[in-house]
Amino acid sequence: MDKKTTAFILKATFMLLMGLSLHAGDIFNDYRLYGIKHVEKQMDIELTKKEYWLHYLKDKDTKFGYIESYSSILTCNKDKSVLSLYKLDDNKTFGFKKDYSAFTGKIKGDKSKEGDLRTPVGVYHITKKMYDVDSFYGPLAFVTSYPNTYDDYRGKNGSGIWIHGLPTEQERDEFTKGCIAINNAQIECLDRRIDIDNTLLIIHEKANTKEISKEIFASILSQLFSWRYSWLYNDISGYLNFYSSDFIRSDKMDFEQFKKYKTRVFNKNEEKSIIFTNIAIIPYPGINDVYQITFKEQYSSESFTFVGDKTLMVRLDDTSAMNIFTEK
Repeated sequence: MDKKTTAFILKATFMLLMGLSLHAGDIFNDYRLYGIKHVEKQMDIELTKKEYWLHYLKDKDTKFGYIESYSSILTCNKDKSVLSLYKLDDNKTFGFKKDYSAFTGKIKGDKSKEGDLRTPVGVYHITKKMYDVDSFYGPLAFVTSYPNTYDDYRGKNGSGIWIHGLPTEQERDEFTKGCIAINNAQIECLDRRIDIDNTLLIIHEKANTKEISKEIFASILSQLFSWRYSWLYNDISGYLNFYSSDFIRSDKMDFEQFKKYKTRVFNKNEEKSIIFTNIAIIPYPGINDVYQITFKEQYSSESFTFVGDKTLMVRLDDTSAMNIFTEK
């Protein structure tokens, strides 16, 4: 490890410990006696503690979830036919900006298959923006990520769920085939207001009135980093304990297959680096105690390197223990 990285870690450690009212001198003494690897491990342990995350979340806006990675939130209330925009302000709070009257699918309920005329309920991001669209869709369209990892897990199919405008040359219906449609002036307004790479879309059947406590988010974050700790320090038993027995990975690998695969990997006992950034933990709409966790993962070991997006779908049991039931 180079001097610049060592200095950064020590500075970050000092700030962390001072914020938690701990004795920074102890960690520097550990560094003096045992070296930077020992200090890194102590910091990795701190990240597994709920108390650290409760302190960190104290002034965070968590009304939509724990969010590091988005500057705009779109919520769609299908029951009230409203698409709402919230944007991150200077106080790091998602402030309400505008409601757009919206048309949604002809048939009520959550989408499950191609052609069922339903708008999905779930958590999505916008994959691209299209201006060269048929006049039926107005001046432009935002393409959503339906079906997402959870949709795939539940066997949902279909595609082409967009946020788009209204017909410029044809007659319009009072519903869509599953998309979200707003009038053309409004979609052009929305286009000016959002960066699609930093916008999250949450679709509800009805208004979301349940508020999740910071205790829950602190618990999930501490368990997420406990999962990472087990992975980082080759504790296969601790790592697998976070997985549900009905786990099925996005490539259809079941728990027993996954266990054998990961056991072979852990048996290499390689030193590794695992960094999570852009974390988002979102309560899944319409389903109690299920959360979508996404983050950017930077993984490196002697035999493998990966940098990319990761999704975990987790459910909390009666003790708020996190169980991963699918991932991608």
